[in-house]
Amino acid sequence: MTGWREWLALPELGISAIKAKVDTGARTSCLHAFQLEPFTRDGEEWLKIWVHPIQDDLTEHVCEAKILEQRQVTDSGGHKEMRYVIKTPIQVGFGSQAQTFSAELTLTNRDTMKFRMLLGRRALNGRYLVDPEASYLQGKPA
Repeated sequence: MTGWREWLALPELGISAIKAKVDTGARTSCLHAFQLEPFTRDGEEWLKIWVHPIQDDLTEHVCEAKILEQRQVTDSGGHKEMRYVIKTPIQVGFGSQAQTFSAELTLTNRDTMKFRMLLGRRALNGRYLVDPEASYLQGKPA
């Protein structure tokens, strides 16, 4: 069971804590990225990704991930946008109840949004039920 918002970690991206909205209306999970720089490594397409992991904190975190694809995504306002898609492990919860699984993330600038990440229904499917009245049922980072 999760609440409507949870703390997550993205270990392969070096992000130890990020607050996410658990969003059953979003098909794919989404991560805030305010700058993206594609590059080639060993013949494969990669991205250098700049993130502000904590809302209202301008601390920059820079990480890299292999590009899975580019996909057209329609946001909640009906706007269509081509986004890069990566696949990375997501850790939900902290301590003994933590659960880690791989999921696809689209990347877009979420500076004007309340949450730096959305955990979408594809990542939730078969893993969690969502209690829309609860928050942080999976624990908080130390």
